[in-house]
Amino acid sequence: MTDRTPPAGARLDREYSPSHLVPSLRHYLDAYAARSAEARRAPGVRTGLRYGPGSAEKLDFWPARPGPAPVQIFVHGGNWQELTERSSAFAALPFRRAGAAFAAVGYGLAPATPLDEIVASVRRCVCWIHEHAADLGVDPRRLYLSGTSAGAHLAAMALVPAGPREPAAAGLLAGAALLSGIYDLEPVSRSYVNEALRLDADAVRRNSPPALLPDELPPVVLARGGVETREYVRQHDLMADALRRRGALVANVVEDRRNHFDLPYDLADPATPLGRAVLAQMRLPDGRGGRDDRSAEATA
Repeated sequence: MTDRTPPAGARLDREYSPSHLVPSLRHYLDAYAARSAEARRAPGVRTGLRYGPGSAEKLDFWPARPGPAPVQIFVHGGNWQELTERSSAFAALPFRRAGAAFAAVGYGLAPATPLDEIVASVRRCVCWIHEHAADLGVDPRRLYLSGTSAGAHLAAMALVPAGPREPAAAGLLAGAALLSGIYDLEPVSRSYVNEALRLDADAVRRNSPPALLPDELPPVVLARGGVETREYVRQHDLMADALRRRGALVANVVEDRRNHFDLPYDLADPATPLGRAVLAQMRLPDGRGGRDDRSAEATA
């Protein structure tokens, strides 16, 4: 049974440093960049599309043929302060081969950009894609959002109803996939990560999605690697409980041989439990029929 109590002090900092569980973080960062560069050499790619007023509010887009097609919108991780859309396209070609469009989302990074603004950016991106669906060759009824690590947090926040002055993405999504996410920001606010985020108690409350999720949600695939820190396991289990209570958890995937950094490779790979769950959610080939059975929770 997972310990529900977050640790403190130096141990807490280590829990939010998943790179200490892998031999080389640089190996994965280089692989992200190389696979993304390969994806950008594919025909028809549209780069640097502006979805909002901020200088970093850009996305890169891989259309599907023929359209209108479902689209997978991917939000990168990096503790809200690293990486960009340029290194976040490693799943673009697998989704395209499966018949889906793909969008890699860029957003402003902490500490220059407050977390509330980062959350608003991802919501704004979903709204922009919905509004421009015809031009993009996208089916506006089949928008799917995924994210890993901090990106999973941002994707989860897009499921939360927005304030009166914010873009509302919650009702536009047909599904979401949340990988190795951080959802309870209270322990994050006591860790080294908060040096960049600068969260106070109010910011923690309004940006911790488990307690904010509405009763009506699209189907959600939740996943983590088997090689994760105890705190990431706790975060995963906390979000699983919140989604399960709302009847939205359609797949709870734990890939034993994957870690925090290589799990996203499986997003559209039908040979993996995560890939099968995501493709099924999108009703794409090799997703085992694409059934949306909210009562069937799959654990791998």
